[in-house]
Amino acid sequence: MPSPVLILGAGINGAALARELALNGVGSIIVDTHDIASGATAASSRLIHGGLRYLEYGEFDLVRESLEERTRWLRLAPQFVHPLRLFIPIRNRRGGLLTAARRFLGVKPRRTSAKAKTRGLWAIRAGLWLYDVYAHDPTLPRRRLYKSRSPEVVRVDSAKYRWMYSFSDAQIVYPERFTLALLEDARQIAQGANLPFEIFTYHRASLDGTTARITPNERPNEIVRTFEPSAVVNATGAWVDRTLAAMHVSSKPLMGGTKGSHFITYHERLRDRLAGRAIYVEASDGRPVFVLPFCEGTIVGTTDLPFSDDPAAAIATPDELEYLLAAVNDLFPDLRLETGDIAMHYSGVRPLPATGPTTPAAVTRRHWLEANDSAAVPLYSIIGGKLTTCRSLAEEAAGTILTRLGLNRTTSSRDRRLPGADNYPSDAAALADEQQRIASRFALDRNSVAAIWSLVGTRTEKILEDSSTGTGGLDSNCLTGTPLPRSFVRWVIANESVTTIEDLVERRLMLLYYPKLSRACLNELAQLLAESGRLASDQLEAAVGRAANRLSNHFGKQLDPGIGHQG
Repeated sequence: MPSPVLILGAGINGAALARELALNGVGSIIVDTHDIASGATAASSRLIHGGLRYLEYGEFDLVRESLEERTRWLRLAPQFVHPLRLFIPIRNRRGGLLTAARRFLGVKPRRTSAKAKTRGLWAIRAGLWLYDVYAHDPTLPRRRLYKSRSPEVVRVDSAKYRWMYSFSDAQIVYPERFTLALLEDARQIAQGANLPFEIFTYHRASLDGTTARITPNERPNEIVRTFEPSAVVNATGAWVDRTLAAMHVSSKPLMGGTKGSHFITYHERLRDRLAGRAIYVEASDGRPVFVLPFCEGTIVGTTDLPFSDDPAAAIATPDELEYLLAAVNDLFPDLRLETGDIAMHYSGVRPLPATGPTTPAAVTRRHWLEANDSAAVPLYSIIGGKLTTCRSLAEEAAGTILTRLGLNRTTSSRDRRLPGADNYPSDAAALADEQQRIASRFALDRNSVAAIWSLVGTRTEKILEDSSTGTGGLDSNCLTGTPLPRSFVRWVIANESVTTIEDLVERRLMLLYYPKLSRACLNELAQLLAESGRLASDQLEAAVGRAANRLSNHFGKQLDPGIGHQG
């Protein structure tokens, strides 16, 4: 058995790779200087999609790969990935044909009028035809053209937009929980095969020759783990170059990420207008903007700006928010969204490859492993990648690593369901019945079961069983202002590598997206962390203050001033 692979970065790509390696008999030690899924994974548009606009740049193989993976995730992770119907508003017939042709041929587009740059009916029809051909997915409805005044479409400004083309893609509401499920599957596989598997969050790894040393961020002189990895994979996304520099590994610049910002609004009329559907439109500069249904509100994004600072410092700027607001108001002038309608925002840096001078939109979204020969052990950096193709990227990367280690691939994850997808209800009615059955068994409100289900899928019943075994049985009292039972929160703290209040709010319980998140709820989380021994009793107030400040400064989210309610 080879020694474990050291994976730097606990985002979507690092998690998927650990799972793929475990399936093929290789263990992993995962180290992240922050938390699981805390980088670009959590800052995405939350789509599982083929990349319609990649067709203009001739990246047909990437579109095909993405659409295959979209179909696969709808089947293998139905608790996280759901079909989504999108509508493209269209202003004219011929617009964008010449620009698209020049891009396809690799010729720099000429300066043209706004109308000529805007993709028209003919260009969109051709793109969607190819999209459906590559998808060959009979489970999703194909493209369809409507007049913009049709009652079957999302109502936009029909004076500007003459037609609406609809097509199918998919949405992943919580990629953070998706990443945790990948890691849980990797853990289960490793445990069953007696392979090493460990996750160190808020830690750093260094190389001394062929030896890896792991130290806590706050105590850099305290070595908590040493081992000789069979290989090292730098899966830190936009931090790839910084990670190599911190490990004193020489390398040419590999990354040239761009910043993408989004905002969330709970504007009721916008939510009702979408009615569970989405819009894919071009902003004034031709950049695609999505208007997506999301939980109780709507996500609007994204921007695409060069960004060279620390990716952790990426925050949506007022100019970006105004840009996105303008795109929404161009679609829905009667709704008149304003800055005050923005409930929160988020921003991240895409892990794109370093390129010469080009527009951000033209940078390839392909992925690959970049070998580094200057390290004493086999070392690779993951370049590119996105939510949709994390599994196929991991499959390719694992193949390269296995070959380097002299091992043969024994299997892949192509047909392996994520934890929480087994025996998934066949339709919405069956899902409601199953949730009601579980609610009756544990004397819980069905809203509580539905909230847990959105995080863990069909694992809900087993987790509630495990939560009931402690002293006093199941604690069905809910966190203030949420439907989440405290017993479930205790289970999450005990089993999902939780360290801070922010871990719980942003990436485990997804409370960041609760409109009524309050300081009282943060106080309860602090108490539960103290109860578990993860937070000292004299640190509670400071920890709550840090979490509240981050919500305000990083996300523009204000805590609900009320004390909330139970249940």
